[in-house]
Amino acid sequence: MKVVTLLTDFGEYYPGVMKGVILRISPDVRIVDITHEVEPQNVFQGAFLLYHAYRYFENAVHVAVVDPGVGGDRRAIAVITENQCFVGPDNGILYPSASEDGIKKVYRIREDISELVGELSTTFHGRDVFAPAAALVSYGRLEKYFEEIDGIVKLDLFDYSIEEERVRCRVAYVDRFGNIVTNLRGEEVRAKAFYLSGIEFPLVRTYSDVDIGEPLALIGSFGTVELSVREGNAAELTGIRKGGVKIQLEVVK
Repeated sequence: MKVVTLLTDFGEYYPGVMKGVILRISPDVRIVDITHEVEPQNVFQGAFLLYHAYRYFENAVHVAVVDPGVGGDRRAIAVITENQCFVGPDNGILYPSASEDGIKKVYRIREDISELVGELSTTFHGRDVFAPAAALVSYGRLEKYFEEIDGIVKLDLFDYSIEEERVRCRVAYVDRFGNIVTNLRGEEVRAKAFYLSGIEFPLVRTYSDVDIGEPLALIGSFGTVELSVREGNAAELTGIRKGGVKIQLEVVK
C-alpha cells in the first residue's frame, strides 16, 4: 500500500478535503498526517519539519503545502528522489528534503490537473492541484499533467553563523511545550551555556539535570539546540512565540 503524507499550515478543515480528493482518485493509498499546524505562511518552518520527518517513511509521496504564493506565478512541482517523492509549491519547502535524498527528476504540475477535481480555485491548490498530483504520483502516473523541468528553488535550513562568543541562528519551531527549537546543529556546539534575552540556558543532557522551573539548553530530537524550561515554557520566558525569526545567542565556554 502506497503512503501519502500531508504537511500543511491549513489547520483543521482543509486537509480533510484534500484527503477526499486523493482517496477518490487513488482509493488504495494510506494517508498519514505529519502536521497541519505549521505557522501560517512559514515556509522555513514547513521545510524544517518535513526535513526531519520524511526519512522515517519508505518510498512515500510527501505533500507539503505552505504556499503564500498560491494563485501566483510560482510553480507547482513533483520531485522524484532516490527513495521518495515530494509534491508542493516550488518555494523552497521541498528542497532540503529532496536534495538530501537525491533528486532524480523534477516535474512541473500543470494546472489543468484540476479537471480531476472539477474546479480550480486561486486560493486552494492543496485541493485542486497538489492532492490530485499526489494521487497520480502514488500510482506512478507522470504523463498527461506533468512536464519535466530543470531546477528547483533552494532553501538553506542551516544558515547559522558561529563566532567566538556568539551564534546567529534561527528559531525553526516553537512546540506546544514552549520549547524553542533552533536550526543550530548539535554537533557544532562548543558551549557550556547560552544567553538569550539576558537569561542563562546551561547546556545539559536531559531535562532532569536542572530543577523544575529552571531554564536549560539541550540537543533535542531534531538534532539541534533547543532552549527550554523544565516543566515550564521557554517561549513565554523569552517572548519568542514563532519560528523563522533570527536570534543571537551569547556563548559561555
